[in-house]
Amino acid sequence: MAPQREFVPKTYTDQDEESADNTLIHLKTSVTDVTTDFTFEAIKPGLFRTTFSSKTHPLPPFPSAPRLKPDGLTSIVLDGPNDFSKILACGDIEATVDWTGAPIVSVGFTGHQPLHTDLPFRSYVIDGPGIAHYTRYHRNSLYVGLGEKAAPMDLSNRHFTLSATDCFGYDVHRTDPMYKHIPLLIRATPNGVVATFSTSHARGCYSVGSEMDGMWGPFKVYRQDYGGLELYTMIGRTLQEVVKLYADLVGYPLLVPRWAFGYLAGGMKYSMLDSPRASDALMQFAVKLEKHDIPCSGFQMSSGYTVAEKEPKTGNVFSWNRHRFPDPKGFCDAFHRRGIRLIANVKPYVLASHPEYEKLREGGTIFSDPRSGKSAVARLWSAGGGESGEGGYIDFSSKAGWEFWYNGVKELRKTGMGCMWNDNNEYTIPDDAWMLELSHTTIQDALNRLDEERKDIGLWGRAMQCELMAKCSHDALAEAKPDERPFVLTRSATAGTMRYAASSWSGDNVTSWDSMRGANALSVTAGMCLLQCYGHDIGGFEGPQPSPELLLRWVQLGIHSPRFAINCFKTLLDNNVGDVIEPWMYPQIIPEIRKAIRRRYEIIPYLYSLMLQSHRTAVPPQRWTGWGYEADHEVWTNKVLKDGETQYWLGDTLLIGGIYEPGQSQAHLYLPKRSNDDAGFLNTNTPYQYLSAGQWATIHSPWKESIPVLARIGGAVPVGKNKQVAAPGEKSNKANLTPDNWRGVEVFPPPEESSDGTKTFVASWLEDDGISLPPAKVAKFVIGYAATSHEVAVSIAKDTTAFTPPWVMRGLTIILPVGDKRQVVSSDERVLIEARREDESGRRRFLVHPEGQVARGKHRSGATK
Repeated sequence: MAPQREFVPKTYTDQDEESADNTLIHLKTSVTDVTTDFTFEAIKPGLFRTTFSSKTHPLPPFPSAPRLKPDGLTSIVLDGPNDFSKILACGDIEATVDWTGAPIVSVGFTGHQPLHTDLPFRSYVIDGPGIAHYTRYHRNSLYVGLGEKAAPMDLSNRHFTLSATDCFGYDVHRTDPMYKHIPLLIRATPNGVVATFSTSHARGCYSVGSEMDGMWGPFKVYRQDYGGLELYTMIGRTLQEVVKLYADLVGYPLLVPRWAFGYLAGGMKYSMLDSPRASDALMQFAVKLEKHDIPCSGFQMSSGYTVAEKEPKTGNVFSWNRHRFPDPKGFCDAFHRRGIRLIANVKPYVLASHPEYEKLREGGTIFSDPRSGKSAVARLWSAGGGESGEGGYIDFSSKAGWEFWYNGVKELRKTGMGCMWNDNNEYTIPDDAWMLELSHTTIQDALNRLDEERKDIGLWGRAMQCELMAKCSHDALAEAKPDERPFVLTRSATAGTMRYAASSWSGDNVTSWDSMRGANALSVTAGMCLLQCYGHDIGGFEGPQPSPELLLRWVQLGIHSPRFAINCFKTLLDNNVGDVIEPWMYPQIIPEIRKAIRRRYEIIPYLYSLMLQSHRTAVPPQRWTGWGYEADHEVWTNKVLKDGETQYWLGDTLLIGGIYEPGQSQAHLYLPKRSNDDAGFLNTNTPYQYLSAGQWATIHSPWKESIPVLARIGGAVPVGKNKQVAAPGEKSNKANLTPDNWRGVEVFPPPEESSDGTKTFVASWLEDDGISLPPAKVAKFVIGYAATSHEVAVSIAKDTTAFTPPWVMRGLTIILPVGDKRQVVSSDERVLIEARREDESGRRRFLVHPEGQVARGKHRSGATK
């Protein structure tokens, strides 16, 4: 913790008394030898910006969000209750600024208590080279956010470091910091939601009610080590409204290629092998996938492919070990012929043993150390667990550093690597006084905003490098393959990183039942912070090998997340190689593992639609139980639900639970209730019972059969083939994958005995070609259905103006739940619906024929084939 040197500027004067600006309040104080500026500005309904700065404490020069201009049409400035206050009114939202002493900002809905209030007498504070911002803390509220913090989901009464580090083998309930640096804190209540977000990349900390002092009352405090404050405040009625406002500010989640929703394999051991050669060992892995009939869409190539052939055997980014991989392009092509994309691990540093180290050091590619006047030397991860060597981090603000990385990424893409895996990009440097080069055009606008030249990493923020690395990888991929969406996977992230990286994960987790459970809290938090194609290393990256029971439970859970990957480094006696988790490692559960992974492929249309929705609206695919159920008292008062570890929504139809202890065969889930006419849920596994909403239910879940997966009555899940298919936009199909030309939709009508046909349920999904650049050309499908005791009447509407999926010409298959004996009929006499055979689970299926294919003599009641 830095020394505390707090000073609270007071005696502010209004700088806009004669101004007609209806969006801005501008204050200044000169009680010291340095003038301090304070502004509060309405940007758009629900979004406000606060700045607190001086010449010695400049605003973040490279903010993680662009500085939006006010829309100018939505707010008015009103006189406050005294001569030292004003009110900004924006629709039903009011923000009050009172500068009787230190400025106090309050934001809330008109006629109600504010949801956000600064702490009187200690609100905006100069603290040494940085600042502190004190605000009221509300006990019993739900506080979430900060990107990626240890479980549980509720951050109340806890203290956090705002930085990023390589927390190899972390404890999911205790380790802090982790990999992400996103200073977004959200307060959620039944009566509204408010969030604050700092744009600085500088290190800091956040005490969310964990510090206590009887004189001040309950408070929370954000401390920033360097520079002035640029803070955005967002307010809305629901989490969805606030997360969308945040996306309006920092950018919406990127499009992810369709193949990335399949099973992604990995394991460092394969690429570290000299005998047999790594390339041969990897091909044997691909052969075993085929042998065990397990589909796989991608393989994460750990850094072993870059390791030098001779001592010291350390990783040299953008190089190939030609003993392990004699023909890199030929190897990539061979994997592509099996339908498996390759994901290249790249690390933003060069060890002193790197063949280009001296050239890069002399060329200004690496940070400089003002103590020595030379390139800064850091200890860097070099090979196995806990091993390191000396070297230097790439400075992405330098023209030479940017070009070195850009060209390296382009070459890897041309060789056949389909995704850049930006790894070890936390920038855990030892000294914030190290200097940046600041010579690349990307940061020129930022330089222009500084009154005087400051090159220290402290002010610019080490996390800035994570964002620039993502942009460099993204832009290089875009140039190498201009007709495909760039795909960057990143371990570390800032808010701005995700404008360039499409996916992330929780890093080097450890094998345990607790780790599997706590990961759910990380996922739902990540989604709220726009890390929405997010997941975990299934089975655990580090630690002991999972038992057969734990591995199967983790796979059963993991297939119901946006990202599904099995990748690990299990430390062995040979610390450089480690061990791997393979789907076939336990013969007694291979059929169950295969079944789960095949189910993953079936639901890719559902997952992919959720991704398209998040790209358009910022709604996360994986959601807290209370998301959309704000009227349900239980979600706000039950600690298990606020902890977010045991269940979550996947989309708005599937409620996912889990089994988190060995030997357990049942789980307790809460079934949230939206309103009094909520139709409830269906257990999609044996015994397939219907359950009413607004209750805790015990779900039977034998370990070789299932985890709890409940479907909301009235929802729909679009499904495809249970194997890898070729996306419609693929320009080549070297593996001869079958086309994505079949679509089903699982519907969940109320039970026969309570269906009277009076209520119509409506659900929709989106599709595109799976590969093209944005803006996506999207098709939308809407299914409506109403049920009686003997039939389910459906209607299908579609908008395929921009894109027509291949399956449309073959029709759509409606799939009823197991045990549902009703007939599916059309609500449109012109549309033919034909009964098909039951599937292997005993579910009745009905084909909705394409338009214009109504056969003579067929009726909407359905003809049996």
